[in-house]
Amino acid sequence: MDLETLNKHYDLVQKLKEAQELRKTTEAKSLGAQALDGMPHGTGVNDKVGALGVALADISAQIDYLEKQVAESAAPINDFICGIDDLKTRLVFRYRFLYGFAWGEVADMLGKRVTESTVKSICYDYLESLKKS
Repeated sequence: MDLETLNKHYDLVQKLKEAQELRKTTEAKSLGAQALDGMPHGTGVNDKVGALGVALADISAQIDYLEKQVAESAAPINDFICGIDDLKTRLVFRYRFLYGFAWGEVADMLGKRVTESTVKSICYDYLESLKKS
């Protein structure tokens, strides 16, 4: 397993999270939540409900597509992670690459004395040790 493959999967997970967040926002708009942006709104005839429905359908289709991609790319990565003997290293890889957490979030999950640079070092050192063996 190489860093490029892991990062591609991480990017997919991030795209999926963004699409899911966009769907939540769009659903909230469709339920009548007003956007308080302070901007004047023009008058005119348009179908806001229809437009939101189309947007929701489009976003849902994108989420379905991304979920399939994430599931396909996660299988070999999960197998790789399960083969890591050290618990802390395994958790770093799982939190970062399977769950899509930022380095700082991974560090927070591992404890007070663990920093962002520490978890990065754990990851990169482990991958480097695989190249040498």
